[in-house]
Amino acid sequence: MQAREYALLFLLGAIWGLSYVFIRIAAPLLGPALLMGLRVAIASGVTLLYIAATGQWKTALPSFRKRGREFLVLGLINAAIPFTFIAIAELVIDASYAAILNATTPVFSALAAAVWLARPLTGRVLGGIAIGIAGVAIAVGGGPLLLTPLLVVAILLCAGGAASYGVGGTYAHRHVSDVAPVTASLGQTLAATAILLPFALVEVPGARWTVPGGFSLLGLAVLSTFFAYLLYFHILQRVGPTQTLTVTFLIPIFGVGWGHALLGEPIGFGTVVGLAIVLLGIALVTGYQPRNPLRRTPDPAARQETSPVTGTVGR
Repeated sequence: MQAREYALLFLLGAIWGLSYVFIRIAAPLLGPALLMGLRVAIASGVTLLYIAATGQWKTALPSFRKRGREFLVLGLINAAIPFTFIAIAELVIDASYAAILNATTPVFSALAAAVWLARPLTGRVLGGIAIGIAGVAIAVGGGPLLLTPLLVVAILLCAGGAASYGVGGTYAHRHVSDVAPVTASLGQTLAATAILLPFALVEVPGARWTVPGGFSLLGLAVLSTFFAYLLYFHILQRVGPTQTLTVTFLIPIFGVGWGHALLGEPIGFGTVVGLAIVLLGIALVTGYQPRNPLRRTPDPAARQETSPVTGTVGR
């Protein structure tokens, strides 16, 4: 990757890490389902405006007619479920912990790819899964949190969100990989909007509309959803899936940093150690190796890059 791609990758990691702060602020005010329903609805509207402004209607509409069922499934497992699970969990846990827990998405992606794509679970991948789970246990158990039944439920919800992302990424690879990125993003968010609408309406009477909550909602919808996905797919097309997956390492680091800087969340020694172990496990699962700067890098457009993990990452 060139310096420009590295800069974009860091920007993407910072944006997706910040999304956990947005959720932590807005979920208690609006309610998890209402927050996420508005997130995908606003993102859908902005994406529609983008498609209209760029003249992509002719390429976008045929995909909707042909892939309606696929978009519905994708909206459920890659947006509605994980978004809502994480928002519910952040009613209890800090943004930094949610970011760390959600960083395990590549672990579940590897398991889903082994089942659906017949990709073997090598010793390295299995070792990475074990190390990642151990890292999560250390980060949570060694951090400044009192382990209560409610906290355990929140942890399980975050893990469920990560698992849903992992399955969703594999499903997207199998069924919509030939669809234009902006079209796939719109199909996913529109489907998620329809799925979340009934649950969101239930929470409307109890919602508290505040300035911090409103800004967090807009940041989550426009910055962390619409803009971040455009940036993600741009990087993906430029450098391929393996290098793009390195954003997985950046999201929890930025999530912990943003949580501490903006919300005053404490960072314990166990949190730092657990995060480092989680990142080591992710490196083994994804097969990531630091690029040797002395070795000539072939043009990404001239080669097909493979990875043991496919699909999107948690955010």
